[in-house]
Amino acid sequence: MNKPVDPATIEIPEGPLYASAKKVYPQSVHGNFRNIKWGLMAFCLGVYYLLPFVRWDRGLGAPNQAVLVDFPGRRFYFFFIELWPQEVYYFTGLLIMAAMTLFLLNAIGGRIWCGYWCPQTVWTDLFLTVERLIEGDRRERMHKAKSKLTPRRVGEITLKHAVWLFIAWWTGGAWVLYFADAPTLVRDLATFQAPVSAYLFIAILTFTTYTLAGHMREQVCIYMCPWPRIQAALTDEWALNVTYRYDRGEPRMAVWKAKQARAKGESAGDCVTCHQCIAVCPTGVDIREGSQLGCIQCGLCIDACNAMMTKIGRPPGLIAYDNDVNIKRRLAGEKPVYRFIRPRTIIYLAIIAGTGLLMLYSLAARTTLDINVLHDRNPLFVTLADGSVRNAYTIRVLNKGNQARTLEVSASGMPDAKLQVVGVETRPVVTVGRDQTEELRVLLTVPASAALEKSTPVRFTVHDLDNGDTASEAEHFIAR
Repeated sequence: MNKPVDPATIEIPEGPLYASAKKVYPQSVHGNFRNIKWGLMAFCLGVYYLLPFVRWDRGLGAPNQAVLVDFPGRRFYFFFIELWPQEVYYFTGLLIMAAMTLFLLNAIGGRIWCGYWCPQTVWTDLFLTVERLIEGDRRERMHKAKSKLTPRRVGEITLKHAVWLFIAWWTGGAWVLYFADAPTLVRDLATFQAPVSAYLFIAILTFTTYTLAGHMREQVCIYMCPWPRIQAALTDEWALNVTYRYDRGEPRMAVWKAKQARAKGESAGDCVTCHQCIAVCPTGVDIREGSQLGCIQCGLCIDACNAMMTKIGRPPGLIAYDNDVNIKRRLAGEKPVYRFIRPRTIIYLAIIAGTGLLMLYSLAARTTLDINVLHDRNPLFVTLADGSVRNAYTIRVLNKGNQARTLEVSASGMPDAKLQVVGVETRPVVTVGRDQTEELRVLLTVPASAALEKSTPVRFTVHDLDNGDTASEAEHFIAR
């Protein structure tokens, strides 16, 4: 049995419980993954900043902005798609597809979203580029951070933060352009005639962008973002992650020592402890220590390591997208195996495809004319003096189109029934304006001579007299 430990004898080390975070100075790097990140950054920022100015013709009286969240008109426009508030299930479908796509990317390439498409990564990359252009690369920035302030240094710092604030301001400004006509809102903002809410949201997003991308950077990924924790629970042994291939990297030693060891027939790894993989990492991670919370799988360490391997005449790929399964297979003398198609990726693809097809079918089958029918509850029916029976209904007609509609209201399923729209003296024809709903009070009367059941199904229909569109809904006629 183990002896119980006396708490009084435990020595507690002096100093703070948690080490303070060290500032990360990422070094610039060139290579395939860096070029991919440049391309994706340009694409993402271009779409975000320019998309509000793209036009899309929807006809007379409709907004011509391709992507618009129209709160006053209670609409969401995305090119040829137009959604109403009651069609929120489309957004639910998009969220499901987005989540499954994120899970699929994780199953194939780990945190590939974090490394290439995440807004925090994209804007941090942009801010780092500005910082390098003004203050220099890693060594220069580290040296200047320890040096005394000079007029030139103050000018650099001022210019850097001014550019950061401009980018952050335009980021917030671009966001509000999605909620109003972009050219009009830009003019109103410039002439100080825009709503107060627009200036408020621009200020909030300017502050958050400047703070998160300019100052917090990797701390957002390590401490604030929940995805690294979720991703760790969703990954498996076949997912490709940025991996240090210790099967060929160990034992580490300097270049000249490795040459001497190989000349003697001793084992020598390809890793020369140059620390370039750490220097270029935007979160300051040492990938040689294995999978870590801070690694966003951006691949920059792969570019840095490949460049070093080329310089010392060793094959590239010491750091690469790989998994532990293949490292163990190589150590056992077996060929690496990559399994992109496996049960979890098939399930994710099936959910994405199924949800997408269901949404496409729903979009293709929907109409811009709709009807809702509500039977009066008190009283359920009225018996008139001549013995006829009358039921009353409230019908709400929705015109989702961009033009006014002339609609005829009818009922089927009740022989000899007489339909009357309250307020309409002759034929039951009403006009509903564009993007409007109309509430109708409808009376349905059946003569006493008709053979009436206690409850009889009846279907109300509205018919567009101009283009032939129809919409209908079933209810019941109560006789006793």
